[in-house]
Amino acid sequence: MKSDRLSFGRQPHADAAIVRFDNVGLRYGQGGEILHDISLSLAPGSFHFLTGDSGAGKSSLLSLMYLALRPTRGRIEMFGIDATRMSHAMLPRIRRRIGVVFQDFRLLDHLSTLDNVALPLRVAGVRESEIARHVPELLHWVGLGDAIKVRPSALSGGEQQRVAIARAVINRPDLLLADEPTGNVDDRIAQRLMHLFIELNRLGTTVVVATHNEPLIRRFPFPRLHLHGGGLSRYEAGEIPERTEAEP
Repeated sequence: MKSDRLSFGRQPHADAAIVRFDNVGLRYGQGGEILHDISLSLAPGSFHFLTGDSGAGKSSLLSLMYLALRPTRGRIEMFGIDATRMSHAMLPRIRRRIGVVFQDFRLLDHLSTLDNVALPLRVAGVRESEIARHVPELLHWVGLGDAIKVRPSALSGGEQQRVAIARAVINRPDLLLADEPTGNVDDRIAQRLMHLFIELNRLGTTVVVATHNEPLIRRFPFPRLHLHGGGLSRYEAGEIPERTEAEP
């Protein structure tokens, strides 16, 4: 990375809590609740791992935080606003404060690396002169300065992940949600991505990384939110839940 500072985008806000869940439950259709009685509070600038066995509901919990799903019951606050009563017209403004790294990256293959990363800025109406200044800076910062004109299909999986991460953070979100961001890369790239998340966190972004990679979690001293049986527990850095799908 060329610099340890990023000069683009706006600064994070100092709200009392970035995310607050009060007794949240979620079910799909007429089935039982897959998440129940979820209560949590994420402070600005915090970093948490989100863990749990496959099917525990990690992606569903992130979707609730991203407001892609509404809870079956309970109350969710995002940036001090009651999201359970939020109008659809207000959703885009709130989501612009949230960066999301999806498991499947969701890059647009007909667009170059630069244009994929610039997409959130263009949606927000940012001037092209600003895009031309900030996007290459970030791509150099994540080690993709030579791939600005390359399309996703010509990139490796690790490079695509870094494009997805760059797109998620280009507008300096207050909250970054990453769903299994190291699931399809080798250990070297996984650690590099983690260091990128840590640097973004140091610059003020609240980060939640969903992962089942226990060796990776043990290398980095952050608390975890652990899902089991539809409920959520918090563990301090270094604590291991009794039922964790640990890797050798």
